[in-house]
Amino acid sequence: MNRRILGLALPNIVTNITVPLLGMVDMAIVGHLSGAHVSAIVVGGSIFNLIYWNFGFLRMGTSGLTAQAFGAERWKESLKILLQACTIALVIALLIISMQWPIAEASKVIFRSDPSNGPGVMDLALTYFFVRVWAAPATLGLYAIKGWFIGMQDSKTPMWIAIALNCVNILASLFFVMVLKWDIFGVALGTVIANYAGLALGIGFLRRKLRRDDHLSSYRLINLTTLQEALHWEEMRRFFKVNGDVFLRTVCLSAVFTFITAASGRISENIRAVDGILMMFFTLFSYIMDGFAYAGESLVGRHIGARQLRHLKLAVRLLIVWGLALTVVFTGIYAAFGEQILHIFTDKEEVIAAAGDYMTWVLVIPVCGFAAFLFDGIFIGATATRTMRNAMFVATGAFFSVYYGLKYFMGAEGDEYLWNNVLWTAFIIFLTLRGLLQALRVRKDIYAQVK
Repeated sequence: MNRRILGLALPNIVTNITVPLLGMVDMAIVGHLSGAHVSAIVVGGSIFNLIYWNFGFLRMGTSGLTAQAFGAERWKESLKILLQACTIALVIALLIISMQWPIAEASKVIFRSDPSNGPGVMDLALTYFFVRVWAAPATLGLYAIKGWFIGMQDSKTPMWIAIALNCVNILASLFFVMVLKWDIFGVALGTVIANYAGLALGIGFLRRKLRRDDHLSSYRLINLTTLQEALHWEEMRRFFKVNGDVFLRTVCLSAVFTFITAASGRISENIRAVDGILMMFFTLFSYIMDGFAYAGESLVGRHIGARQLRHLKLAVRLLIVWGLALTVVFTGIYAAFGEQILHIFTDKEEVIAAAGDYMTWVLVIPVCGFAAFLFDGIFIGATATRTMRNAMFVATGAFFSVYYGLKYFMGAEGDEYLWNNVLWTAFIIFLTLRGLLQALRVRKDIYAQVK
């Protein structure tokens, strides 16, 4: 089982490491231009997190449903799930593009900062947004395609897509910024080009899979009858039921992360830049841990679909062991090399010096966050999404209660250092509760499905 977990997790880890590289490369490129550019990338990235995270069900729900169809050897159903996800992705992407101006206006309100900082940061952030928004069809389409491959127990294909996408992004962004001097516009354009290159590659892999897989070769990806069947209300009902819970869960998640960016900007632009860089430590850990969570989606869905309780319990137990091991490794790396990692993202000494005051929170993130990532994958694979949703509701309520409660009773608003520590305290409690509440429901919501 360990070999199977690693066979799925390692390609997912490579894939997930490349996902934050989109933001990290953008941050590294503009981090050497000015502090305003750093804040602008933080804001611009948060706008897209707010948008795209809400539609993360296109990947998560697709992988869980597909994995169960795979385990039960329902091959036509797996194709219908892919068609459902791709159709919904296209519709949502077109809506995002059509609503880009209202989204921009709302972003000005959500991410407003101290007026004394001037309009420069938001102007740069919106320049980034108005270019990158045109990548929406490619971005959401890739969510669906990657989720389907993961559900089909194939984590290597998403890995190659992600590697190719990020290579294009790095080369294009560096060329546009360093050679053509297109500033933040060039960074955004490089991301757009990279996403469409990734989508084209993903479609190519899909066509090859459908031709070569013995179980799928009798079907066509573009088949009117199959598409009509997939989009029939009875077929869509389960897809919407599972993904409705994931959507609500993700709305809460994006609300918390968007609030963190907005709240840090209200403290000061320097703190927003600091917190944006510190969150890169969280992002790096979360995407690597999600490699094992994605393995959990594949294996848990497969064993539930095949009704294999013993294999299901073993997979869950070993995933937790791997999560604890990674927690020890990352805590050690962050403790030993935290300052060196900071210098990768920016050479602005004032930002690095300010970040040093909050590095303790970076060490706490792996310890308090690993369970949340792993159990998300386990519950998605089991399509036990109601528990995920409810745990997120409670954790989100705790986050805002702790933040506003401590801020009020400690009089933090007048003290920049104290105020930001209140924000990080609320975030760590949020992470801890997510994992704890799901851990308490594993026996009832996961194992009971196979008994």
